[in-house]
Amino acid sequence: MGWNWTRAKVKRRDFLQITVGLSTGLFLLPAPVRAGKFFASPVARNRLRPPGAVPEEIFAGKCIRCGRCVEVCPYKSIVPLDIGNGVYAGTPLVYAETVPCYLCMKCVAVCPTGTLRKISQQETRMGLAVLNRQLCHNWQDQILCRTCYDVCPFKNQAISLEELRPVVHEEACTGCGICTHACPLTAENGDKAINIEPLYAGARVQW
Repeated sequence: MGWNWTRAKVKRRDFLQITVGLSTGLFLLPAPVRAGKFFASPVARNRLRPPGAVPEEIFAGKCIRCGRCVEVCPYKSIVPLDIGNGVYAGTPLVYAETVPCYLCMKCVAVCPTGTLRKISQQETRMGLAVLNRQLCHNWQDQILCRTCYDVCPFKNQAISLEELRPVVHEEACTGCGICTHACPLTAENGDKAINIEPLYAGARVQW
């Protein structure tokens, strides 16, 4: 099915209307609260940009909120942010523990602005899987669990087993979040035994 440009224009128009309305409403709040909420990046632990994303410092300015990446994702991994996210409203985010990225790479193929750069699966760096050994069943010698290893799309590259315990290899981890989603352990604070830290989102742009 071809892209519906009329629909895209409506989406962009609605986004601008929402943004103007949001900006007006924020002036009713104290200045520090307005600034903090309006410009706070949504990227955090297990809150990731799709594959190929440019650094976060330029993401909001480069993304035109066209929704193509959201619509093309067959797994519904990519979610558009609502107006509560200030200047980031309408931009795409992946909630790793809910629906991870399965690296189909369709989103990078349709992005019209290069906000999601055209990269391969292996080049993807949405973040880095970080194992909490104090929570992991294997590292605590509680039960034998190899879930993160079994589901990893780059088994024995991004995650390997050493003495039956999972170990993450930074050079091959794509940060897709499949391991986080599959991890059977959830701590009281909502963390899993293995979480995705969006380390690369904070990269500085070289002008």
